[in-house]
Amino acid sequence: MKKVFCIGELLIDFVAEKQGNDLSKAEVFTKKPGGAPANVACTIAKLGGISKFIGCVGDDQFGNFLLNVLEDNHVDISLAQRSSYFTTIAFVSIAEDGERDFVFSRGADKKLKYDFAIKKEFKENIIHLGAATALLGGNLEEAYGRYFFDALTLNTFISFDPNFRGDLWKNEEATFVKKCMPFVQKAHLCKFSLEEAQLLSGKTEIDECCTVLHEIGAKVITITLGGEGTLLSTEDFKMTIPSIDVTPVDTTGAGDAFIGCLLFQIAALHDPFEILENMGTLAKMVAKANKAGAITTTNFGAIPSLPTHSEVFGEE
Repeated sequence: MKKVFCIGELLIDFVAEKQGNDLSKAEVFTKKPGGAPANVACTIAKLGGISKFIGCVGDDQFGNFLLNVLEDNHVDISLAQRSSYFTTIAFVSIAEDGERDFVFSRGADKKLKYDFAIKKEFKENIIHLGAATALLGGNLEEAYGRYFFDALTLNTFISFDPNFRGDLWKNEEATFVKKCMPFVQKAHLCKFSLEEAQLLSGKTEIDECCTVLHEIGAKVITITLGGEGTLLSTEDFKMTIPSIDVTPVDTTGAGDAFIGCLLFQIAALHDPFEILENMGTLAKMVAKANKAGAITTTNFGAIPSLPTHSEVFGEE
């Protein structure tokens, strides 16, 4: 089993209890662990894989809580860092259809420092780059880019998820797109929502989105489509793989559970790069990943809602 290094933010989600259409209607909030790369790391570990989290939290009680949650979910936190900055917070309201309204208050996640000693651990393993806050400048963006370069030099399998958050990039969407391009170009696996695929490609129709993203350099693309499933695309292959029917109550973390489950399966291969040539195997993996994402939507909070191995794979 390969190790999966998940790089990016770990934060507190304050989720509104009495749900409305937006945060303006929310009055009572419940504390939940969050952050896309952390969600991915927990998914992999909960399914029985090996994940290591690289990110920064505050040297405060919220930071203690978050690292304890990762440890409780069997994520290796030996590479996590602490900062005198407060732990990053996101306020989240869930609409009736399960969609989210976000407001971020950034803190310690941006203070991650590059650690040269980690580079040697990437060899023959996998890294997952979640970009929700990683491209906003400062220490985190520098470390993020350097870890990406390290992975390229070691021929490490690279997964990239832009994790676009409109609240963080108001009137700066073009900058976000530009900063994502090197990752789209070089990553072996890219996971997008439909909105992200449209934003990064500049196209509206999903087939045209894929064409442009492949021209940029994306090798394997997955575009999650909620209840409709996931579009799996390479330059020579395109297929929409259905999901399972569920009644969603909170879509927070569904995409992270999807890519975490997919990476868990890829990490079990002797050579992760074989999926680039075997779309039949990858399609079956995506179907399982769809199931993991769907299950996550049936409860509130990302990490507490992640599925177990038996829920996704049964008796396999």
